[in-house]
Amino acid sequence: MQPKSNEQQLQLLVRALLSLESEDETKNLLADLCTIREVQDLGQRIEVARLLRAQMTYNDIAEATGASTATISRVNRCLMYGAGGYRAVLERMEKGEETHD
Repeated sequence: MQPKSNEQQLQLLVRALLSLESEDETKNLLADLCTIREVQDLGQRIEVARLLRAQMTYNDIAEATGASTATISRVNRCLMYGAGGYRAVLERMEKGEETHD
């Protein structure tokens, strides 16, 4: 049997993520898939993206999150020129917060 290609593995991961129905299921999958450090890094990047959208400075973001300026710069490049993933997720999260207020 030939190993699945990276694209096939990505598709499997995407389907797995789309199948999740709750925060608990999502937390459980992340705990099984990733190391504690990887989950922390992913959460940090989302927070960095949120703060960049709020127009905070790199120094303030670094202080607030503990992220390196290299990480902040990378997230900023993704926000500006990436595939739009951060933007889509953050906009949906912001809309969700508005409906809960």
